[in-house]
Amino acid sequence: MLFLMNDVVFSFDAAELAPPVPHDRFAKLSLNYVSELGRELYAEEPLLHLKDPERAKRLASLIISKAPEINAALFIAPGRGCLVDQVQVRYAQIGLEVMGALLQRQKAGSLTNVEADRQVWRRLAA
Repeated sequence: MLFLMNDVVFSFDAAELAPPVPHDRFAKLSLNYVSELGRELYAEEPLLHLKDPERAKRLASLIISKAPEINAALFIAPGRGCLVDQVQVRYAQIGLEVMGALLQRQKAGSLTNVEADRQVWRRLAA
């Protein structure tokens, strides 16, 4: 499975999607709780997906576990150490063709935040 975190595509196999906490504790977590966790992580480090990809990948696996239809997340923090409430989050479901194209661009070293925005988030649209 592929998951886009901001402008980085992560690839998961089934074993990586097992929850990192015991099942009974994990079942109590909601998507809102996972979103809040993501906001906290991105408030600490706005470039989490680049500077600590393993942590970002674990966040992505939690999102997938809570909402399997979601395969993209965008966390926007105005700066390191900002208030958690200032971090914006968006989720999306991206088609396989777009996700594959993003992965190929990433493998070629040409996937940028501008390209991811154009293909998925459309924040910079004129």
